[in-house]
Amino acid sequence: MFSIRRIYDDVLPVNRGVIAHAQEILRVQFPALAEKDVAKLPEQLTNPLKYQFQSILFAAEGSKGDLQGFALLLHEPQLHFGYLEYISAAARMTGRGIGGALYERLREEALALGMVGIFFECLPDDPALCRDQEILKQNKARLKFYEKYGARPLAGTAYETPVTPGDDNPPYLVFDHLGQKTPLPRATAQAVVRAILERKYSHLCPRSYIEMVVASISDDPVQIRSARYFKQDTPLPARRATPADRKIALVVNDKHDIHHIRERGYVESPVRIRSILKEISRTDLFIPVKVRNFSEKHIRAVHDQGFVDYLKAVCAGLKPKETVYPYVFPIRNATRPPKERAVRAGYYCIDTFTPLTQNAFPAAKRAVDCTLTATRHLLEGRRLAYSLVRPPGHHAERKVFGGFCYFATAAIAAHYLTTYGKVAVLDIDYHHGNGTQDIFYERADVLTVSIHGHPRFAYPYFSGFDDEKGSGAGVGYNLNLPLGEHLDGAGYREALSKAIRRIKRFKPQFLVIALGLDTAKGDPTGTWNLLPDNFEANGRLLGALRLPTLIVQEGGYDSKVLGVNARRFFTGLWNATFDA
Repeated sequence: MFSIRRIYDDVLPVNRGVIAHAQEILRVQFPALAEKDVAKLPEQLTNPLKYQFQSILFAAEGSKGDLQGFALLLHEPQLHFGYLEYISAAARMTGRGIGGALYERLREEALALGMVGIFFECLPDDPALCRDQEILKQNKARLKFYEKYGARPLAGTAYETPVTPGDDNPPYLVFDHLGQKTPLPRATAQAVVRAILERKYSHLCPRSYIEMVVASISDDPVQIRSARYFKQDTPLPARRATPADRKIALVVNDKHDIHHIRERGYVESPVRIRSILKEISRTDLFIPVKVRNFSEKHIRAVHDQGFVDYLKAVCAGLKPKETVYPYVFPIRNATRPPKERAVRAGYYCIDTFTPLTQNAFPAAKRAVDCTLTATRHLLEGRRLAYSLVRPPGHHAERKVFGGFCYFATAAIAAHYLTTYGKVAVLDIDYHHGNGTQDIFYERADVLTVSIHGHPRFAYPYFSGFDDEKGSGAGVGYNLNLPLGEHLDGAGYREALSKAIRRIKRFKPQFLVIALGLDTAKGDPTGTWNLLPDNFEANGRLLGALRLPTLIVQEGGYDSKVLGVNARRFFTGLWNATFDA
């Protein structure tokens, strides 16, 4: 068994391993290939300007992460075509369907990117062009394989003319129309052939040869060779479903509803998750994944030990349906905290409306497990992951809880990601992400940006001012964008664009989005007027960053519009991330 995923860059260790193994396959399966052409593979993925193509690498991986085959498709977005440079199974893996699966995935990608088709070279099945009978047999098998997809050589051109007269085995140029059956215009074919010969073979092909081949394309539309290996021209269609490796890993807190405060006015309720799930399930963008269990060490890496111990102990000691609300807020004295647990709640809390219950700790711990599970899927190569959790987390500081939040789930994930590169955390909840700011305020490896209602009127009131820029090593790595009480989609986009410009300057390897949907019109905890169209537009702006992105659910309390706004946000994010 194997699965296929796209490799976007060499940032992740898992991707570096795949690229190294792909290079080994090239050395074994293409022994005539120059080492410099093998060595350039990582740079091809990250420097399209140098190589004049956007390189798209797909890996077929076994259940243990072993590379069983790969394919490299070159994309020319201005001319809207793809060029298949390599496709190969690993040694001893041929004949297991790997090549076919990789090719089908390439066709899906080409359709999604709006390509007119895929072009590639195949050695000839004409005895006049290939004198070696064994090689001729191999050539026929390869062309037969592609013909079942409708991919056949261009006819009536000089592409297969040897550069050096008398050379044996010159390649055909094969065209796969991806099942679109649209005629190939002469002008398009000429531009494609010129691009291939000039960009890939200028060191081999004299200018006179290139001009001769381009001029030989005279039919309009260009003729494609008739089917030779199948009686009927019934090519396999390219699929248009969302490929599995493009889907958003969806991790839902399966224990969120154990934390349910049934008191009048408590808006952080289980219906929030159900509302979002109902709407996003209408799309084909998500793939549910199972929650993994993680050690408490990840929580303790960002939260104070005494704070974590207190939450764990007090919640375990409460009776079912018993709640403890902070009501005494002593001036903090680290040497003499209150002895009584109910009184001590105010020592560790920032408000009077976030209760402790028997299930608060396990529900919050499970939210952390979900978020770290989603994080692991990013580190394993997925581009987008969504942690759909409650309780939320962005108001939980290093030593305190509040604002319905117990542990800073997004911050815990961001800290985990710093092992692998710089991280930008963007909080787009209506309320300031004071917890995230507090945890990273003195660090330069995590950029924290928060767009929120001004603290003069919005919770948490004491933080989120624009002069809070970080301290020590973290000076300049905290950006607050407090906005006015009344705001529409255009005003929000202006602030979001400013945040995105700062993130681009930071050049992170990962983006963590603290997704608050309480910026919506009519939300009971906010005053802004964002509509579904605005959420989709904002998602597009963020997807255009093309970063491995973790989305962690924070606020959003109007269940009538919560799901629709989530669906529209993810639609925009996904479309821009994958250029759909």
